[in-house]
Amino acid sequence: MISKTKRYKVALVALVMAFACVHMSWAQQVPSPKDVYGFRVGDDYKLADYSQIEDYLTKLDKASDRVKMVEIGKTVLGRKMYVLFISSENNLAQLDKWKDISTKLARVQVSDSEAVKLSEEGKAVVWVDGGMHSTELAHGQMTSELAYTLATSESTEMKKIRENVITILMPVMNPDGLDIVVDWYKKNLGTPYETSRPPILYHYYMGHDNNRDWFMNTMPETYHVTKILYNEWYPQIVYNHHQSSPSWTKISLPPYADPVNPRIHPAITAGVSEVGSAMTKRFSLENMPGAIADNFYTMFWNGGGRTVPYYHNMIGILTETGHTSPTPRFYDPEKLPKTVAGGTPTDGTDIMYPDPWKGGESHFRDAVDYMLTATWATLDLAADRKSNYLYNIYKMGASAIEKAKTEGPFAYIIGKDQWDSFEAVNLVNVLLKGGIEIEKATKSFTVNDKKYEKGSYIIYGGQAFRPYLMDLLEKQNYPTRFQYPGGPPDTPYDLAGWTLPMQMGVSVDKIGDSFNVSTEKVTSLADYYEGEVAGNASFGYALSVNTNASVAATNKILKAGGTAYKSKESFKVGKTTFAAGSFIVSGDKELIESLSEEYGLEFKGVSSKPEAALTKLHMPKVGLYKSWVANMDEGWTRFVMDEYAFEMDTLHDRDIQTADLSMYDVIILPSQRAKSILHGHSVLQMPEKFTGGIGLEGSLALSKYVKNGGLLMAFDEASNYVIEQFGLPLKDATEGVGSKSFFIPGSLIKTGIDTSHPLAFGMQDTVAVSFNKSRAFVIDKQRKKGEGGDEDIKDAPAPEVEVIATYAPKDLLMSGWAMGENKYIAKKPAMVKAKYGKGSVVLFAFRPQFRAQPRGTYKLIFNTIYEGAAE
Repeated sequence: MISKTKRYKVALVALVMAFACVHMSWAQQVPSPKDVYGFRVGDDYKLADYSQIEDYLTKLDKASDRVKMVEIGKTVLGRKMYVLFISSENNLAQLDKWKDISTKLARVQVSDSEAVKLSEEGKAVVWVDGGMHSTELAHGQMTSELAYTLATSESTEMKKIRENVITILMPVMNPDGLDIVVDWYKKNLGTPYETSRPPILYHYYMGHDNNRDWFMNTMPETYHVTKILYNEWYPQIVYNHHQSSPSWTKISLPPYADPVNPRIHPAITAGVSEVGSAMTKRFSLENMPGAIADNFYTMFWNGGGRTVPYYHNMIGILTETGHTSPTPRFYDPEKLPKTVAGGTPTDGTDIMYPDPWKGGESHFRDAVDYMLTATWATLDLAADRKSNYLYNIYKMGASAIEKAKTEGPFAYIIGKDQWDSFEAVNLVNVLLKGGIEIEKATKSFTVNDKKYEKGSYIIYGGQAFRPYLMDLLEKQNYPTRFQYPGGPPDTPYDLAGWTLPMQMGVSVDKIGDSFNVSTEKVTSLADYYEGEVAGNASFGYALSVNTNASVAATNKILKAGGTAYKSKESFKVGKTTFAAGSFIVSGDKELIESLSEEYGLEFKGVSSKPEAALTKLHMPKVGLYKSWVANMDEGWTRFVMDEYAFEMDTLHDRDIQTADLSMYDVIILPSQRAKSILHGHSVLQMPEKFTGGIGLEGSLALSKYVKNGGLLMAFDEASNYVIEQFGLPLKDATEGVGSKSFFIPGSLIKTGIDTSHPLAFGMQDTVAVSFNKSRAFVIDKQRKKGEGGDEDIKDAPAPEVEVIATYAPKDLLMSGWAMGENKYIAKKPAMVKAKYGKGSVVLFAFRPQFRAQPRGTYKLIFNTIYEGAAE
């Protein structure tokens, strides 16, 4: 007979085996990426496009109770965007509970004792994304395997992660770009251009700058994600996958380089290093060499997918993994350099590169494996320390609130009395999108002897995301740093200064002492202030030139068949004085009323034609130059033109050379190096269709266009092209000056505006311009006319130069870092207009539309376009 004990053991074994078989059967029913794609993720020469990835994720969602797929919005081009919530079946059934706990802790909505309890009870929330930068191909592919493994693996580690972590996976951050790059690779597979990049931006407007839009949130792709991160789920760790690591390494990871922005809580800096240490340890134990740290990426700039989380008390992680292309490559070990990444030794003696990669074959799958390993290290750490991470985000938020009591500010006030109330509300919405808590006054009130109207916005300093609030509203003081004593400056990662009120031309009052005011909480994006359509409009309606919104409204009225005038002088409508440059429009009353509501505009009826001189406008026709050298500044310019409803054509090199340019009221050259405009790609870089630039033929065509009455506008670097090719009596004051003497890497510079000039109507007399290794002009009266261009250009008359904007004589630096500014750009022209034949050239020494941030300089563009459209 079999004893009871034996029978029990047999039954238990049978039960375990049955359970295992059920799980094995369940796992077999969940499709792997290979089942759907027909190849393993990371195979040489193989890529899945977005429709394949979308199909796979849908199948995974349907097959697994551990995956919940949610559509969060659509891209610029209309593709659907998804996130996957991956966790245990039990956790996914209670997602609202875990979100509520995460919210209460991140927002400091509970007491300390309650926070301790919720931290024990809750689940760590970790965000992981791929596919942001589309030419970095591995991470947009890797996420499919990550999702499959995390959902199906029965390893002890994966079960622990599923039990303790809510993983929010963004499989492809930029679906439009993924298809662009995958299609380009497949078309060029087997050709000399197999590993080349597409000749167009892989985000319709931003290209690579889709990782530079994380506080402005101008694009749907960034806004959809920002909503989850800072308004819904508040993950404790945000992990961006990127490529590529420095040559001869496998992956770049934390800790990052100095400096650290002092507004970031020091626990974040330590937390970032903690994650990096976990990654390095795992790579070492799994015999995966080549992980390097302390490499270029800093923790100062605000605006990237990794950096914005820092200011929300979240650990932001970026890794840069080697091998971006499905095409394999061989690194000859005999050619291993002695140092990599600007001086890190490859002999294993550096603490930030303890296990160097020695070369050999490199495959696409290697990148996938390194990304997966780094992700497992991060999720494992989060699972082990989930209560710690939950409580820490609470503690940092609570610390921010306490700091406001001791260090201030008590509040910031954005009053209704603004130069441009449209942009003031836009600033409020930038902050709201980023999770800032804002109140709106329900009654008028007075603070420090200044009266504020009902509807003014109050932003209290005592809130969890105080670092983010202060960093966007106050000036940056970037530390002076050099590569070595007596050497050149240590270039910041991206920008050194970005203060939004300065860029947007909005007045924000910082209040130190407490005050009382009746308010209501702003719970959704703010509407523009109430507009009005009033008065006898027998001649039309007057619109203020001060607000950018008037431009969008005027263009929409013109598009609908209405009429528009721009005043050359100020005029009165009743008791209201309209400044020179204001609009008078007429058209469909229903359209005008809808525009008033949409933009919060006041349309004042004008009963008869004013005595002031008026210029009639037709709908402007803009030609925007688009090089086959993909140019983000072109994309941002195109975005601004679309946002403000201008009619616009894209002009490629061949169009410039052969089209009838006379149909355009203005042609815009976005910032681009003169050599790149002229010559473009070589035949060694691109298929023939995408090679060459404007060339002399295009330069001659542009010259004739302007001489015959056209208007040419050029931004920043492109101004050098125009000066050289048109032989203008101008020089770049910064040309040839080394960085040891003059260095402004990305800062806000005080600039004076001649507001009496028609191209500056509606501008404030002092603005912050976005100076990004930009330039200044010198009027070179000694320069020979026509010097530097083709023969026809040389015969052009010497042009007259008008100065519209001038860099300030002193105190130029408003936010960021500058060296040598007083010597090289102070008191020098920043924007000029040069007559050229019957037409004109308008040159900007800076970028007035940089990343759609400096709204305070937009009108310099708009006025120039309308001058070209004047009848």
